[in-house]
Amino acid sequence: MKLVRYGKPGKEKPGLIDAAGKLRDLSGVVADIGPEQLSPKGLAKLAKLKADKLPLVRGKPRYGVPLTGTTKFVAIGLNYSDHAAETGSPVPKEPIIFHKTLSSMVGPNDDVMLPKGSVKTDWEVELGIVIGSRARYVTKKAALDHVAGYVLVNDVSEREYQLERGGTWDKGKGCDTFGPVGPWILTADEVKNPQNLDMWLDVNGVRMQTGNTKTMIFDCATLVSYVSQFMTLNPGDIITTGTPPGVGMGMKPQQFLKAGDVMTLGIAGLGEQSQRVLKFKA
Repeated sequence: MKLVRYGKPGKEKPGLIDAAGKLRDLSGVVADIGPEQLSPKGLAKLAKLKADKLPLVRGKPRYGVPLTGTTKFVAIGLNYSDHAAETGSPVPKEPIIFHKTLSSMVGPNDDVMLPKGSVKTDWEVELGIVIGSRARYVTKKAALDHVAGYVLVNDVSEREYQLERGGTWDKGKGCDTFGPVGPWILTADEVKNPQNLDMWLDVNGVRMQTGNTKTMIFDCATLVSYVSQFMTLNPGDIITTGTPPGVGMGMKPQQFLKAGDVMTLGIAGLGEQSQRVLKFKA
């Protein structure tokens, strides 16, 4: 299933995308797409629905973040061997964990705003893992049993804040609008192999990133198990799993986003996003 939330910010309704690519309304079945609906029981209930019998949504409404109730937006750094190479960084011996703020989350086609004083805002297409059942000290073998599905994420990053101003990476990762998510959650039963998904990102129509999840250093099962050793992962939590090469920081000369730029990105099966970059506005 492809689960979505659509409508104006703060007033999103639950929906799904049917086999023909049409948006169907789920508000007569569930109140929202959140932890309850993403649980094994909740997904099983939704899977029994006949999508073509649900109300068709007319027009082209905005897509919001495709889930609500997230308690953690966990991110993994330098998790692609080819990306580590382009940045001149050693391959991590263990996953690098940081956090994106919940307030960074926006819809897949919402605008991205440069933070005040930003000079090095960058792009990162990433695969996001959506947790469906509580994960605490889970084994790698059992880890994917706790996954509800997968989602497209743009891990927008301010590199000066992240790397040149001391402390942890978080302050370059959690700015407002720095976490576009969606358009949909593709449920895990429809992802045969999360370690073989093509991914790409363009800036102003020019291809910047081309990659595949097969070059991850730590695979999805390893990441869910590893993160669960340090924090409880709740239904609705997201782990965004790192980016392939082609980020602006890795270019010679380096290239960063400016107001008016447009980022377009996608992952096989997980849809596409497009964000316009705006200058800071208080």
